[in-house]
Amino acid sequence: MHVELLVVRDCPNEAPAVAMLRAALDEMGLSGIGIVTTVIETSQAAERRGFIGSPTFLINGIDPFGEPGQPSALACRVYPHPSGLTGLPDLSELRQALTQLTGPKGRSHSSERHH
Repeated sequence: MHVELLVVRDCPNEAPAVAMLRAALDEMGLSGIGIVTTVIETSQAAERRGFIGSPTFLINGIDPFGEPGQPSALACRVYPHPSGLTGLPDLSELRQALTQLTGPKGRSHSSERHH
């Protein structure tokens, strides 16, 4: 499993996003999975990566919160939340996305990566 967080430089939600992602992985028994953080610095890089705002979570290359047709942007990203728009997805939605995109193979693969 490959978990990557795409951010813009000085994103105020980068640290909370990493903490949320780490907590979700740990709760799922995937503590051996590393998180790669990539800073998107140019419009060309944003377009090439399909980056629609910071932070963007990628699980095995898939943005579980992406919507078709969203333009790339070097900007902060907002996520829908019951209380309104926020800078991070809901933790339960992140767990659900990880479960859907990893399934049993992700779990067994992660156990192989423990050192």
